[in-house]
Amino acid sequence: MSETNGANLIDLQIMWNRLIAVVEEQAQVLLRTAFSPIVRECGDLSAGVFDAKGRMLAQAVTGTPGHVNSMAESVKHFITHFPLETMKPGDAYITNDPWMGTGHLNDFVVTTPCFKDGKLVALFSCTSHLMDIGGIGFGPDATDVFMEGLYIPMLKLIDQGVVNETLMSMIRSNTRLPIDTEGDTYSLAGCNDVGCQRLVEMMEEFGIETLDQIADHVCDRSREAVLAEIAKLPKGVWRNSMVVDGYDEPVTLSATLTISDTGIHVDYAGTSAASKFGINVPASYTTAYTVFGLGCVVASQIPNNAGSLAPLTVSAPKGAILNALKPAPVSSRHIIGQMLPDVVFGCLRQIIPERVPAEGTSCLWNLNVRGQTRSGAGGNYGFSMAVTSNGGTGARFAKDGLSATAYPSGVRGTPVEIAETQTPLIFWRKELRPDSGGAGRTRGGLGQIIEVGSGIDAPFEILAAFDRIDHPPRGRDGGRNGENGYVGLKSGQKLRGKGFQTVPADDRLVVMTPGGAGIGDPKERAAANVSEDIASDLVSNEKAATVYGFPR
Repeated sequence: MSETNGANLIDLQIMWNRLIAVVEEQAQVLLRTAFSPIVRECGDLSAGVFDAKGRMLAQAVTGTPGHVNSMAESVKHFITHFPLETMKPGDAYITNDPWMGTGHLNDFVVTTPCFKDGKLVALFSCTSHLMDIGGIGFGPDATDVFMEGLYIPMLKLIDQGVVNETLMSMIRSNTRLPIDTEGDTYSLAGCNDVGCQRLVEMMEEFGIETLDQIADHVCDRSREAVLAEIAKLPKGVWRNSMVVDGYDEPVTLSATLTISDTGIHVDYAGTSAASKFGINVPASYTTAYTVFGLGCVVASQIPNNAGSLAPLTVSAPKGAILNALKPAPVSSRHIIGQMLPDVVFGCLRQIIPERVPAEGTSCLWNLNVRGQTRSGAGGNYGFSMAVTSNGGTGARFAKDGLSATAYPSGVRGTPVEIAETQTPLIFWRKELRPDSGGAGRTRGGLGQIIEVGSGIDAPFEILAAFDRIDHPPRGRDGGRNGENGYVGLKSGQKLRGKGFQTVPADDRLVVMTPGGAGIGDPKERAAANVSEDIASDLVSNEKAATVYGFPR
């Protein structure tokens, strides 16, 4: 790449910002046209633009790191299966393969080639969570991936503008929510089309025929910037381990973090073996949340793309719970995968403690509910919904943790009004959980108390996939642990943290999400003059200086 004058550099920076704007519009189209509440209300999606080499050039601010950073690798799989020279205008490709997509069957990935004047100039890709794709349902009880739902290999969804009706018929026939699932699939394809249109408009405005120069600029500058930040850190090796609940036995997550002149590598040797149940994590999802945690601390101000991700690498032994191999069940891979920023933070706090928070709830506390739509219903599909809920984040070095906030996921909580509109459930209680954040010089964020009952004379199912019940977030430097999570019935019966269970029609589900852990001796709090901070914060998809942000 040749850059001979300041105007050229300025043009490249402007085009870079425009690329980010293009993919943000792509994501907003997906957000506003999706059928599933977990997408349109909570933002469980991702969108990005890639060059012909499969390099991610920009990602939307709206979205989750687990989707974005794993989707970044999935585009390379699409190119392998469908070589660029075979792609035509109007084509679109789809998969939900957990090992070539974003980690479980509930995420559809759609990739669309973008053409200008008949020449392929880029690829747009997006993913979102579909609530039901058949099988045993969105829970961790399956013992292989084939029990978990419809498995779509790499297929052509649209062929030069003609929809693959055979595939769409199969999708509709293998879900309890056929209208939502079909609508979400078209929403994914539609947002890519908008991205293609806006990119071509941008290229015409700037008078460019390819993205080659801007692609090299984005990737080279981002990689250099991350390496410059890494160069400020001491070189060496640090280790950390964390125990979480698992399904039927505790799971140990062990990390060895190595900082060198060429980047940061995290190896998960020593981590527990894969589980019999669906809490396993494919390597792509393990990588996604690991590099996200690293990026938040080490390179919080650097946009997220192929260049900024390149110096951050991850490995895990084959067959470990963090590198589960097909056909392992992986439906609830987020429960373990979202713990990984906390695991790498445990390594980083040994060298840069002022940048690193204490442990938090980390994994989403989704109320995955399913049941009849009316008393005595027969012949209908009933309802199925993930009501997203969050616990507290860990205390920061100079600030309290955030309450009822999803970190690292960034998914927003489902509004009660939406949940009650979409299901026959009644939310009798949803409030912050007093004193659930661990005490300390800075304290952890608060969890929530949620109480839900059936609004009809019928029970409903909870497909539980919770953690931090037996092993709460750990305090540091004298800070107290966050409160353990809890799930049970109002009548007093304690429920299991994972697995399908029934809530009787005359009882109520009670969920108490964990609080974040504290930092430092609580006696130092008054002297430190820490401001009170218990309100829930909406965390956007940017790498913010506070560490509770997401990569751009």
